[in-house]
This record gives sequence, C-alpha cells and structure tokens, in this order.
Amino acid sequence: MALLQVVTAATGDGPILIPAPADLIWGSVSFLILIFLFWKYVFPRFNEILKERTEKIEGGIVRAERAQAEADLALKKYTAQMEEARAEASAIRAKAEEQRKAMYEEAKSEANQYKEVENQRFQDRTKAEISQASLQLQKEVGALALELASRVVGESLKDDARARSVIDQFIADLENQASQAGK
Repeated sequence: MALLQVVTAATGDGPILIPAPADLIWGSVSFLILIFLFWKYVFPRFNEILKERTEKIEGGIVRAERAQAEADLALKKYTAQMEEARAEASAIRAKAEEQRKAMYEEAKSEANQYKEVENQRFQDRTKAEISQASLQLQKEVGALALELASRVVGESLKDDARARSVIDQFIADLENQASQAGK
C-alpha cells in the first residue's frame, strides 16, 4: 500500500502529496490519544506546578511587603531615636554650657575674693611697715634731736625724763608742720 498519493493540482502548479486515508485515520487516532494523555496526566501536573509557583511568588510578594512594612517601621523608630538623641545631645550641650558659665563665674568670684584678701594683706603689711618705719624714724630723729640738743645746751640729756619730753615735743612739732604743709 502506498503511504502517499500524488494528486495533480487543478491549478497546474505541480503535484500535491496527500497521505493515504488509513494513515490519516491512525495518525488522527494517535494524535487524539496523545492529546488525551497530555490532558489527563501532563496538563494537570503542569497546572499544579504553575499554581505552586504562583503561590510562591504571591507568598514572596506578601513576605516582601511585610518585610518592607517592618523596614519602614524600623526606619521610623530609628529616625525617632535619632531625633531623641539629637535633642538629648543638645540638652547636654546646653547644660554643659551652663555649668561652664557657672564655673567661670565661681572662679571669677574666688579670684576677686582672693584679690581682695591679698590687697587687704598688702595694705596691712604696708601699714605695719610704715608704722615700723615711723617708729624707727622717731627713734633716729629723737636720737639726732637729743644729740643736737646736747650740743646746743652743752650737757648730756640722754637719761633724763626731760630729754624724752623734749624729743616728744620736737616730733609733735615736726608732725604738725608736715600736716600743715600737706594741707
């Protein structure tokens, strides 16, 4: 039996190859059996695999959206913590500045008190030195005055109470003259 029949085309283009009718029937039945087997076994498995992949992809999208929401929440918390930390740092800097100013004022106050104490000590020491110098000067002037008076009078006046009164009178006169000259 011939598998192919050669038929001449009515248009005159050349021969057309047509399979034999038995081959067409067996080929069609085989094709239908293959379609049935694909429909029964392959397509359900293929649909199942597609469904699983779809679920995985959708689950992945849901997980990604959930992870994105968690990341956004974490970012908001982080931003809030950063703002809180900045505010706290600013408060610490302000407090430190206040403490620095207070310490500066305290040190300045202590320095002024120390200066006043030292000035008072200096003035007291100066007064003591002036008093001591005045006493020493009085002794020396008294001794000079006594010696001068002894030469003028021609007698020794060193041990006499009168000599002391003369010296005191002489110094008092000198102080009066100095105070009148200063006015």
